[in-house]
Amino acid sequence: MKLKKSILSLLVILVYSNLKAQDQALIVTTKSNPDRSVTLTAEKKPEGTYTLVINFKQLTNANSFGNPIFRIRNSNDNFLTLNPSNKDQGIGLSYSYSYIRGELNPKVNTLFVYALPYKAGKKTRPVESKFVNATYFGATTPEDWKVYHFYSDEADTVTAVRKGTVVEIVDLYDDDTKDLRYTSKTNSLIIEHADGTLATYRGFKKGIFVKEGQIVFPGTALGMNSIANDRHGISLMITYLKSADITTARSNIKESKSLYGFVDPYFCTTANANGKLTNQQFYTAVLPAELIQKEMSKKELKALNKK
Repeated sequence: MKLKKSILSLLVILVYSNLKAQDQALIVTTKSNPDRSVTLTAEKKPEGTYTLVINFKQLTNANSFGNPIFRIRNSNDNFLTLNPSNKDQGIGLSYSYSYIRGELNPKVNTLFVYALPYKAGKKTRPVESKFVNATYFGATTPEDWKVYHFYSDEADTVTAVRKGTVVEIVDLYDDDTKDLRYTSKTNSLIIEHADGTLATYRGFKKGIFVKEGQIVFPGTALGMNSIANDRHGISLMITYLKSADITTARSNIKESKSLYGFVDPYFCTTANANGKLTNQQFYTAVLPAELIQKEMSKKELKALNKK
């Protein structure tokens, strides 16, 4: 079986080697085809878009394939086929790979207007949050850093600020951070938007209302905000993937730069239908129909009009 031995010589080194196979978000597999080409497939378990980086340690008798960075949106995505330069011989390859959530360098709509993360008529006080890695781990704050913590007078329902798909939920922790200045053990969710931005909400009480894969709209109830430092609130950041230099980012937390860019959003409030927020100022949420419907599909609009 000399032919079989020459087709593939695989050495797959996972960047996320500390994870068990069943816990990995994305797994790359290879398949040899009858024409001696080799197909690389990404098996993706979570919802949402990922950026996959392939690092070929060895590649012989194969065609040029271009940029080794790939966008993975669906599970079992055949993202690359290598064709043999010499069709009488098989392909030899060994590779490692890494991956990160988000589409690399998406076309972000920086002028998009978001809703506040509470129901219409509710008051909130947005406070700009500090970069945790700078505060506790000595890292440098990104130049475009923008994260708000939206406080409420009492426990309240947190709502989606824009249409998107819920791609990740952490709903594990009891509401026990009342007296802690910082903890990583917070319930959170991520919503992916049409322009590739990611809205990360942190600080839910256990028992989030939505599910992974669910499409939400501005005003959709996501869960209840939790209490930290004796105040009820939820943090919100809008980000996009701007770099896939994963190895460098993981090597030194103090010197590495954020792989994500941060959006300074425009919000719709009773004070201004399209404006930036002022730190520590009170705002009242408003949710006009055009804000809810502006990213709806024709099918979604039709279903809404039937209600």
